[in-house]
Amino acid sequence: MTQDDNQGAQPPQEPPRRGSMRFQDDSTQARQPSLAEQRARQQAMAEQERQEVLQAEAARAAEKKSSTKKKILIGTGVTVGLVGLVATFYTVAKPDEVTAVCATKDTEIVQDDQNCDENYVRSHGGYSSGGFFFMPIVGGGYNSYRYNYGGSGQIGQRVSGGSYTAPPGANVSTKSGKSVQRGGFGISGKSGSSGKSGGS
Repeated sequence: MTQDDNQGAQPPQEPPRRGSMRFQDDSTQARQPSLAEQRARQQAMAEQERQEVLQAEAARAAEKKSSTKKKILIGTGVTVGLVGLVATFYTVAKPDEVTAVCATKDTEIVQDDQNCDENYVRSHGGYSSGGFFFMPIVGGGYNSYRYNYGGSGQIGQRVSGGSYTAPPGANVSTKSGKSVQRGGFGISGKSGSSGKSGGS
């Protein structure tokens, strides 16, 4: 029995050839690009220019937006600052209007405004001292009165609310319209005092 031998005699392999390099001399001219290559190059250059234009426009738009935003923020800050300044000015320049009512010192019963009017009190033998008004009463002694600022009530009723300390910087007047204190920039008018001997 014979074995089939597929491996027959083969010719010896040739050794690989070494590469060779050809050099161009000065007389060799470069190959002109084909029409398709020229077109592709022009399209690439046009696309690059278009991209550069788009990037420049985007940069300008971003800069303009940023500038506008800064202007809006600055404008808003200036507006808020001016509003605050004007509000502060009006708060100082136009003090609160407060109504004063005349009340008895001890019982806090609302009396006629004239009992807290220094001129009226003096003309009837009384005097004022330290914000109190003293009117003589029959049989001797004095009734004392003072202003309640911001309170309310009718004559003969107990005063409701308010304070016996004059609010600084406020325009204070009675219900009848008599000015008790002029406000403005922290300056307030104070009623003078006149003494009478023998007062208690």
